[in-house]
Amino acid sequence: MIAGGMVKDLGSKEELDGVLRGGGTVILHFWATWCEASKQMDQLFAHLSTDFPHALFFRVEAEEQPEISEEYSVSAVPYFVFCKDGKTVDTLEGANPSNLANKIAKLAGSIDHTDSAAPASLGMAAGPAVLETVKEIAKENGSSQTRSSSSSHTEALGKRLQQLVNSHPVFLFMKGIPEQPKCGFSQKVVNILKDEGVEFGSFDILTDNEVREGMKKFSNWPTFPQLYCKGELLGGCDIAVAMHESGELKEVFKDHGILPLSKTADMTLSVDLTDKGGATSDASGLSSALASRLESLVNSSPVMLFMEGKPNEPQCPYSRKVVEILQQEKVKFESFDILTDDEVRKGLKVFSNWSSYPQLYIKGRLIGGSDIVLEMQKSGELNRLLAEKVTLEDRLRSFISASEVMLFMKGTPDDPKCGFSRKVVDALRKEGVSFGHFNILTDDEVRQGLKTFSNWPTYPQLYYKGEFIGGCDIVLEMQKGGELKYALSE
Repeated sequence: MIAGGMVKDLGSKEELDGVLRGGGTVILHFWATWCEASKQMDQLFAHLSTDFPHALFFRVEAEEQPEISEEYSVSAVPYFVFCKDGKTVDTLEGANPSNLANKIAKLAGSIDHTDSAAPASLGMAAGPAVLETVKEIAKENGSSQTRSSSSSHTEALGKRLQQLVNSHPVFLFMKGIPEQPKCGFSQKVVNILKDEGVEFGSFDILTDNEVREGMKKFSNWPTFPQLYCKGELLGGCDIAVAMHESGELKEVFKDHGILPLSKTADMTLSVDLTDKGGATSDASGLSSALASRLESLVNSSPVMLFMEGKPNEPQCPYSRKVVEILQQEKVKFESFDILTDDEVRKGLKVFSNWSSYPQLYIKGRLIGGSDIVLEMQKSGELNRLLAEKVTLEDRLRSFISASEVMLFMKGTPDDPKCGFSRKVVDALRKEGVSFGHFNILTDDEVRQGLKTFSNWPTYPQLYYKGEFIGGCDIVLEMQKGGELKYALSE
């Protein structure tokens, strides 16, 4: 039996299920090591556990226990769940000391410290340690919980919020930062703004509860993210998505004189990836050789996961979650450990315009990261996409289109496994042609299928813009006649 009067760390979903089956009052605190507000609220949580010894207090590290976080739809921390007799009866999001104390008091009943009286803001009989902790947290957070709600303070907060809203032509109040959003909805709006190519400022509302609560009233909009343009609220995630898809968002930005940045300049500044002597692609700021390699990797399997670690040994909870989802859906997938190749790790962020990992691709199309994959699983959209039949012909067309010039060969350009493949590689390099490649020795289905698809029985096979050029003899003949470089650059 688990004793009250202390906080225990939950280690698994099975452990939680056992606790809930035991009945009684159970309070869960979802937190994260990177969140300062979580750490501060945890101090109060620990004090409350001693004041309410008949309730069971548990700490859950949200990112390390994704199964439990998913069960309670945790999208931000700190987050509290209140259970009675195995059922969830209440929740609380954010760093709000008095609300936490109130809710626990209401659920768990009176406390042992009967000789102390609480301030009216707590609405309960709180022990001295609890009161002191609340004051400390309020002071550290700059919270208005223990301050007078004077008109001067309200005006000061209003001015601060107005200054934030007007600090950039396009401004986003979000959970997390653009490089590391802390919820799927914030991630979507960040991606939309990047796709629109506009510069924008942002504020992480998880770092300041006063701004977080104040913005809800300031904008008369109860949720986040919130997107502003020239000081005017456009809306949240759903509205931003709808405006983006209809083209209305681009028009709004244009009407306010907000023009897209040069994607090439922007990407080149943020990531310096140059090929060893290769030309740089104007489209993405990546070298043509790296872009070709990434295209080949993305299309190397109908379902492709770029992750930290391997499926049987993920190195981050987000990668682990996506692996679990794919395994639950019983789908065959390939993966690439981005920790083993820094060029791919940095380059794919530019290639996909997606700043974090994992990244899931289906039939060469980016689906998203862990939050979006989870949302799609819940809605059934992921199952629908995965259920679409991926034929061998689909795979072959995908490989052929992976690069403008595509060579199917035995081995790799740096290590050909037959003389004919080596000759074609040498010819392409001599002409200065950048090309993608596929080693047909690694996939017998592709090796046999491509013979039928191209009606050409041998390897290597060279393609340009999806059209078959020929094998070794034809390529060498075209090179000799001076036609090869011209034919591959039309």
